[in-house]
Amino acid sequence: MSDASRVKATRVTLSDFSTPQMRAFHLTWMAFFVCFFAWFACAPLMPVIKGEFGLTKDQIANINIAAVAVTILVRVLIGPLCDRLGPRKAYTGLLLIGAIPVFGVAASQSYESFLFFRLLIGAIGASFVITQYHTSVMFAPNVVGTANAAAAGWGNAGGGATQAIMPLILAAVLTLGAESAFGWRIALLVPGVLMVVMGVLYWKYTQDCPAGNYDTLRATGLMVDGGKKASWISFKKAATNYRVWMLFVTYAACFGVEIFIHNIAALYYVDRFELSLKQAGFAVGAFGLLALFARALGGMASDRIARTRGLDGRTLLLFALIVGEGLGLLWFAQMDSVAIAIVAMIVFGLFTHMACGATYALVPFIDRNALGGVAGIIGAGGNVGAVAAGFLMKGSASAQECLLILGVLVTASAVCAIAVRFSSEHKTREQALYEQAVSERSGLAA
Repeated sequence: MSDASRVKATRVTLSDFSTPQMRAFHLTWMAFFVCFFAWFACAPLMPVIKGEFGLTKDQIANINIAAVAVTILVRVLIGPLCDRLGPRKAYTGLLLIGAIPVFGVAASQSYESFLFFRLLIGAIGASFVITQYHTSVMFAPNVVGTANAAAAGWGNAGGGATQAIMPLILAAVLTLGAESAFGWRIALLVPGVLMVVMGVLYWKYTQDCPAGNYDTLRATGLMVDGGKKASWISFKKAATNYRVWMLFVTYAACFGVEIFIHNIAALYYVDRFELSLKQAGFAVGAFGLLALFARALGGMASDRIARTRGLDGRTLLLFALIVGEGLGLLWFAQMDSVAIAIVAMIVFGLFTHMACGATYALVPFIDRNALGGVAGIIGAGGNVGAVAAGFLMKGSASAQECLLILGVLVTASAVCAIAVRFSSEHKTREQALYEQAVSERSGLAA
């Protein structure tokens, strides 16, 4: 292994699969894509599933809440677990074990069993934390925001892709002669199989950090940490840092709204605008596929503003993006024309995805010694936001009323981004690391 491959990468070279940094980058976004594809695979099929089980509005709301509730706990746990076991073991285990409830939901025969497996499927939403952890330990400060946002954005696109692809898979199965009640079950087997395949690839082709795997580094004395207590130490340090909780709120406002929209938008377009299942799927798919570039754009913008304004510039950018998201959501909620509603959804979706990228462009700089805990708690914030939105939806007179209230709350939450402040010593230390990364990049280029 060359010296360059044993240190954090100072550039993102998309065509490079030879270094451990870039292999981790590509495989982590692919694993994340598959996990999100599986996580939201039920959502675009809900109109069909609703008819088979005779689901009520409250039952659908319970299913949407269940889909994101357990993720809160698993995200909090998986971050510190990455510090202890390493992201390679954590991701492989999540992919293989997470495939079981995906197969289970396809076999469900009642509302209760469907709800149970939908709850367990939520655990694979923790894949996001491992993705952000893995890229954070692989890339240097000058590009870590871009790497984090790009990997998360491309992986997040799985949530959008499933909105368009799952109805097509169902249509293909029905064309082959299967009954509707059997067809959606066959369609849901696809994401489960993909998770198993991805788990094998992740184990075989990635490593924990540029220098190797955590087990080997600990055994040779090259890595010293709290051992079995590393998880608890990481979580405790993160939980006592107020900046973590401020970003917990901002992530609830952006990612929480994103996954809430994924869960309810197909039904919203079918019920409010009388679109077909396929038309609604493509409309919502446009929102999800913004993640292909919008999250990365948020991370890139954060890295760029950091060149001149440092960490304060990163927080200011996040504030502006959250405000834009809130105002865009208010616009979307008031539209009576389906065409304008789709335009409004894309506009507020752009701000939403960029805000997600800008949030995790800040995460690596909160506390380098508790990265897993920081990433886990903030990631859990997204699901807290989605669960809160689910309960708001359950208690609202209509989906439109729920979206209007969400728009107000999101706009107000932008204050938390401004509240994130760093000491002069912290900023000086991070600036030195940033300049070192830029210098190393210039040296490699020379």
